[in-house]
Amino acid sequence: MLILTRRPGESLFLGENIRITVLGIQGKQVKLGLDVPPETTVYREEVYKRVIDENRRALAANNEDLMVAAELWQAKKK
Repeated sequence: MLILTRRPGESLFLGENIRITVLGIQGKQVKLGLDVPPETTVYREEVYKRVIDENRRALAANNEDLMVAAELWQAKKK
């Protein structure tokens, strides 16, 4: 993990087109401003993890459904 120190008003760049600016600090909370291209999706970590988990569950359910359908099709052929 890269650790950087920035003060309010200071920025850093990720690549050439993503800019992160520290807007303010209040206690243990840091406010960040993100300038990202419109085609870039930005998620909070907890939301991103939920999306990944839901996608995995959906994929697992589809694979199970496909296997059941294949077994039914094979049984029908006999």
